[in-house]
Amino acid sequence: MSYQVLARKWRPRNFASLVGQEHVVRALRHALEQNRLHHAYLFTGTRGVGKTTLARILAKCLNCETGITAEPCGKCSACLEIDGGRFVDLLEVDAATNTRVDEMRQLLDTAQYAPTRGRFKVYVIDEVHMLSNSAFNAMLKTLEEPPEHLKFVLATTDPQRIPVTVLSRCLQFNLKQMPPAAVAEHLARLLGAEDIEFEPQGLQLIGRAAAGSMRDALSLLDQAIAHGAGRIATEDVRDMLGAVDQTYLLRLLEAVAQGDGAGLMAIAGEMQERSLSFDAALQDLAGLLLKLAVQHAVPDALESDLPERERILALAGRLDAESVQLCYQIAVQGREDLALAPDEHAGFLMTLLRMLAFRPESGAGQPVTADSGAAASSPQRAERASARPAQGFDGDWPALVRRLPVTGAAKELARNSALVRRTEGGIELVVPKSMAHLAERSYVDKLKAALELHFGRPLALKATAGDAPGATPAAIEAGEREARRVDAVRTVQADPFVQNLVDIFDAKVVGSTIKPGAVKD
Repeated sequence: MSYQVLARKWRPRNFASLVGQEHVVRALRHALEQNRLHHAYLFTGTRGVGKTTLARILAKCLNCETGITAEPCGKCSACLEIDGGRFVDLLEVDAATNTRVDEMRQLLDTAQYAPTRGRFKVYVIDEVHMLSNSAFNAMLKTLEEPPEHLKFVLATTDPQRIPVTVLSRCLQFNLKQMPPAAVAEHLARLLGAEDIEFEPQGLQLIGRAAAGSMRDALSLLDQAIAHGAGRIATEDVRDMLGAVDQTYLLRLLEAVAQGDGAGLMAIAGEMQERSLSFDAALQDLAGLLLKLAVQHAVPDALESDLPERERILALAGRLDAESVQLCYQIAVQGREDLALAPDEHAGFLMTLLRMLAFRPESGAGQPVTADSGAAASSPQRAERASARPAQGFDGDWPALVRRLPVTGAAKELARNSALVRRTEGGIELVVPKSMAHLAERSYVDKLKAALELHFGRPLALKATAGDAPGATPAAIEAGEREARRVDAVRTVQADPFVQNLVDIFDAKVVGSTIKPGAVKD
């Protein structure tokens, strides 16, 4: 008998075996038990969370020979045929390959006919957002007033692309991504039934790598079983995924706490030799820093069964809360900048060196520990809490903007804003009302991170739309460009050769076409 992949073999066949979508199951159960059946359902969510599976279970609930029920028997011919994908009254359509209006009309032409075998005809349209506008328009009337024997189940990963006229005719259920812990727990039950030996930590790695998709988790599990020759070992899974051992990350942060640059470089070299993903390393490093921040804020919040719990607790005692926050921002920003680095190893190493270079209060290259923070005097604590801008900032905002390593919309926010005031808590900016969109929270947060990296300490940043009290860096740059252009025009017009050409050919100099960069002495 041919091997059946785990994702198909263990596909849920009833509501009880579906994992992680209790809020949807509860609503569908109540509707079926009270016979309050809608004619159109819309299931939304990312890949592999159970949209098509739910549609098939609902089809069984509607057509089970025992009657409309939330607990289909799974043994009657209707249930067995639906499970086998051969039930004549269940039509599954892939909208990604049937996008045109003619194909939709052909489908709807059959809607008027009564079911052949079941109680209801069930039309399951997967990736429904791929239909053309004409196809959506063709189905509207049938979707609004379908025959009594017809039920629509629509599934999509992108509900934003579905017309409102269609959304308003459906009951919409949003399926959640699977938490890694729930995925690992489900995989453990499955492996127990399959009688396959496994290590729990290996399943946790698969749960995280699946990124919320149970189907992806089952596919990875199949791969892990093959990779481990019939068993799931943590080291085998880590090698298969290219995952970063938490030991590396803990060692990195311990080196940061000690101000050990040589140690950081050595650990990064080891990771390069093993061909580990530095993007994944920065992602996991940010996750580890989050655990440290949680430990500082809520000391009892760390899971008691966390394998690295003791080392995390020790590390939380050596790095103070401000250092953890700053390192987190550096790790997140470093991951964004990784594609711009000469290579991934260089970008990763530069991110680590930034963690050494930028430290609250203690100065570059000096470790900041929780103990040293506790030993600081009250005035020092007050100064640290106030987040006062660095003394080197003299209020020249345009000059500061030119030095900031910031790109994209955050750079435009910096260039098109003017300094309102420097307060004890940080910096306040104003942008023109015509560019109020630049004051959005996400752009402000990115600019705030760049400023904190520059000053080496936490900083409060506020940006509002209004009348600027002075010229913005962008306005100053535009003025400088115009001054250079005017100067270039004068230089060209004063050139004897140009004057001769003007006289001979009765020509004139078009100043708007002159670029300052083209003028040479």
